[in-house]
Amino acid sequence: MTHRPLGIPADEPVRVVLAGAGNMGRAWLQVISAEPGVELAGVADVDLGVARDAVAQAVARSGSPAVPVGTDVVALARETAAHAVVDVTVPSAHHPVTTAVLLAGLPVLGEKPAAATLAEALSLCAAAEVTGELFMVSQSRRWNPRLAAFRETARSLGPVGTLTTQFFKAAHFGGFREEMADPLLVDMAIHAFDSARFLLGSEPTSVYCEAYNPPWSWFSGNAAASATFAMDDGARYVYDGSWCAPGAETSWNGAWRAVAEHGTVCWDGEAAPVVFTEPDHAGRRYVEGPGDPADGRPAPVVDGPDGIAGALRAFVAALRSGRTPDGEVHGNVMSLAMVEAAVRSAAGGRRVVLDDVFEEAHREALRAETRGDIRVALDAWPRARPSLAAAAQ
Repeated sequence: MTHRPLGIPADEPVRVVLAGAGNMGRAWLQVISAEPGVELAGVADVDLGVARDAVAQAVARSGSPAVPVGTDVVALARETAAHAVVDVTVPSAHHPVTTAVLLAGLPVLGEKPAAATLAEALSLCAAAEVTGELFMVSQSRRWNPRLAAFRETARSLGPVGTLTTQFFKAAHFGGFREEMADPLLVDMAIHAFDSARFLLGSEPTSVYCEAYNPPWSWFSGNAAASATFAMDDGARYVYDGSWCAPGAETSWNGAWRAVAEHGTVCWDGEAAPVVFTEPDHAGRRYVEGPGDPADGRPAPVVDGPDGIAGALRAFVAALRSGRTPDGEVHGNVMSLAMVEAAVRSAAGGRRVVLDDVFEEAHREALRAETRGDIRVALDAWPRARPSLAAAAQ
C-alpha cells in the first residue's frame, strides 16, 4: 500500500515517540538511541513512573539527553513535534493505540503481533488505508542476516518442497504466558510462521495442527504443538515445538531445514546456514562458493542490522522514500492468520482453510468497527484475503 512519505530534509532526524516502557520498550530505547538519523522525542506509558524510570535508565546508560514523558502517546507526539510512533504496548493495546496514532496523522512501527486478533488487525489495515499513513509491524526475525542467507541459498537449489522448524526450549516465564490457553502458538510461533513465509516466498492455504501439554508442564495451556501448512506453490511447512523441553534445547530461532530440488540447507538458528548438495550426472554442483558444498559448507552471510534494529532502519527508510517495507500491515496479517488458523485447527481437530479464517475475521471486524470511515474501507473489500494481497503489492 502506498503511504505518505515524511518529506523532511535528509539531514533532519526522524523524531519518534516510544509507546510502552516495559522490558521490550527498554530494548527499543537502546536501539532508537543508537540508530543514526533517529531521535527519541518522548516516552509514553500508562504508568508515568515506568516511563520516567525508563528514560532515567537510558540517560544513565548512554548519556543521551532526557526527554518528555506522558501517558497519552498522541498528545505527547503533538507536544514534541514527533514524526512517528513506535508502539511497544501489550498486544491488547495495539489496536486502540495504533488506530489513534494513525488517525492523528502519524505513521507507526509496532511490535508483533499487529493486534490481539486477526479481526483487529484487519481494522488496522483499513485505518492505514483511510489515513494514508504507514503501519509497519516489526517481525524482527526477518532482519536476521543468517535468515536472509538461508533464503538465498535455498532458492539457489531450485524449488523448495519441504521446510521444517524444530523449536524446543524449557522456558520459565512466570506471569501471563503460563496462564494462556495456547502460549506456544499465540506468543512464540508467529516468529517462525512469518519467517517461513519470508523463506518460501509463498503463502499458506491450509493447516492441520495438534496442540497439547506435556504431563510435566508448568504451563496451564498447551505448551507444545505440531502444525503442517500447505503453501500455495505446493510446498509444505512443518512446525514442531515445545516450551517444556528440558535438555538439548534449540536456539530461540529454532532449527531449520529446507529440502529443495538440488540439495538441502540446514540452519541452527545462530551460526551460518550449512549447504548440502549432490553432484548431477555430469558431475556439476548447484551451489558456488568457497569449499565443497557437498561436505556441508557454510553459506555466505552478508552482515547488516539485525532484529529490531533492522526493523527500525527499514521503517525510517520507508518513511523517507515512500516505498512499502517488509512488514507493512497488509502483508504482515497473514502471519497472524497462520496463528489463528493453527489454534482453530488444534481446537477442532480438523484441517482449517486460511481463506475461511480471513472471511470470518472480516465479518467480525465489520461488526465491531465503530468508526464510519474505517467501516467503509473494510466494506469495500469484496473478499478479505485477495483485497489485502492486492494492497500489499
